[in-house]
Amino acid sequence: MTSGPGLSRQLGLLGLTATGICAMLGAAINVIPIMLQRNVPGIGPHVMSAYIFAALPALLAALAYASLASAMPRAGGSYVYVSRSLSPYWGFVASFSQWFGLSIAIGVVSYVLIPFIRDIADAVGWAGTAAALDTGPVRVGLALAFLWAFVGVNLRGLGAYQVTLIPMMFLMFLLGSVVIVAGFMFDHADFAAALSATEGRAVPPEPHAPFRLGPFLAASALLFSSFIGFDSIAQAGGEARQPGRNLPLATGLAVVIVGTFYLLFTAAIYHAIPWPFVAEEAQLRDLTAPGLLGYLLPVGWTVAIVAGAAIALINDLPAMLLAVSRLIFAWGEDGVFPRRMAAVNARWRTPHAALLASGAMASVGILGSHLAGDFFLGIDILVTSMLVNFLLMSLSLLTLARRNPEQAARMKVLRGRTGRLVAGSAGVALLTVFLVVHIHKDLTADVGAWYFHSTWVWLGVMAVASAIFFRGVRRLRDAGTDIRALFRDLPRG
Repeated sequence: MTSGPGLSRQLGLLGLTATGICAMLGAAINVIPIMLQRNVPGIGPHVMSAYIFAALPALLAALAYASLASAMPRAGGSYVYVSRSLSPYWGFVASFSQWFGLSIAIGVVSYVLIPFIRDIADAVGWAGTAAALDTGPVRVGLALAFLWAFVGVNLRGLGAYQVTLIPMMFLMFLLGSVVIVAGFMFDHADFAAALSATEGRAVPPEPHAPFRLGPFLAASALLFSSFIGFDSIAQAGGEARQPGRNLPLATGLAVVIVGTFYLLFTAAIYHAIPWPFVAEEAQLRDLTAPGLLGYLLPVGWTVAIVAGAAIALINDLPAMLLAVSRLIFAWGEDGVFPRRMAAVNARWRTPHAALLASGAMASVGILGSHLAGDFFLGIDILVTSMLVNFLLMSLSLLTLARRNPEQAARMKVLRGRTGRLVAGSAGVALLTVFLVVHIHKDLTADVGAWYFHSTWVWLGVMAVASAIFFRGVRRLRDAGTDIRALFRDLPRG
């Protein structure tokens, strides 16, 4: 057992739900549905239907998380669930995959945030500032500054975390609602007139874009990443009040609220902006959804909605940092990772070593996004990682009762065997399809070098994870630890 102070259960239902919402909203809603036109050529007018299809496996994965969280409310949720339900090895691989993918995504979000600030400078006429924000050193430097500012917020404890996160969440929804209203107020004719008036050019003609299954599934697999984030609630299981009730409830609330907001937001953008224009512009530069509405709105409203998008991105950072740091903390508690990673600050009751390690990996994500010249590499790594993670979570829902009946008896969601069988089997089937499609798209992509294929990067990371795991288990056995008993009981955190 880890000595010293443990984590403090201070997160109520609002704090947990805000953690899930803020980890989901951000780049997912403001960038991916737009830049998808670059990453999946041919998706054209079928973005909304791909979004709806992507929600199905996300809902099944959320159900698995809610069920497992009700039985095993501990920090590092996904690691604990799989290691106690399926196997310790797959628990570590799943969570290391998740930690790596989400840490890189934190870096991507930090890097993508800067174009939103650039759009604000453009809107108010600060052309020089906007140009400077597009230069490499300024963009990377500011991204690192934002990242480490929120590492500092998380280090200061759950009080500082909630005071920062919850007000910004409500402001994010308020300003995001302006986008929805504005998007449905204007149509494609209004946009064509505004484009002609401001830039003297016409909207490209709409090409024939029939439905094709390949691009549709590839787009759905990428849009699935928009729903990644509710798992952050599970990682905070060691700090939740009334965890058996609040963890599943917060997961359900976050998925329903965010899913509804996603669909309204994306529908509003494509109602106002013709998709051929989006597809053409996405090949030339990084676009943001609110930035596109700047063609239609007065400068003041443009600044407000772009600022709202920037707040949505900023909100990603503290919520995701909480999630990834609790994974490292849980590994340290079990002893499969250096135990110093389970150290908790005596004053702030936060896992400071785990937070610093996660901030360092996110910094790699910032530098990688810049060097690759396309932040979608980081998103592709995240999607691969999380598809594997959610697939193993669905499998854990199917195996927990057989492998660990003591923990299964505590379930408050999907108590019956039939419900678990249906939800787990459907989740495994759909997530496997998404994973195969995503890997095929990645491996057949025309890129400059092998390391721009996210699959090879992910497999390399998994090889490192396997080596770490087997070394940690050998160290535990040498110390006389009963491995079977260790991975049957729940950790302290």
